[in-house]
Amino acid sequence: MSVMEAGMLAETPQPPYYAVIFTSLRHEHDEGYAAMAERMLALAAGQPGFLGVESAREGVGITVSYWSDPEAIRGWKAQVEHREAQRLGREVWYSRYRVRVARVEREYGL
Repeated sequence: MSVMEAGMLAETPQPPYYAVIFTSLRHEHDEGYAAMAERMLALAAGQPGFLGVESAREGVGITVSYWSDPEAIRGWKAQVEHREAQRLGREVWYSRYRVRVARVEREYGL
């Protein structure tokens, strides 16, 4: 699966699969954030078990990435460049954030 294009929803397989929901509030000065976000999307797309991503920001940022299983999520969390992005997020870019992991049991829609 590829990184989401603007205005697109992720094409996910039949459940079950997993969702990592990342919500955040950024500081006003977030130099370097956009480039790192693009790099993380590209990097995630190459990770084993990655299924897709959806993201929106208007005040609160919400990014939902979809994964095949908990092992794939752990692999992404431990990825070296992603760990550096996490550190910068905590120290520089975010005033608050939350990460939630959920198992998707049902999916429906148009």
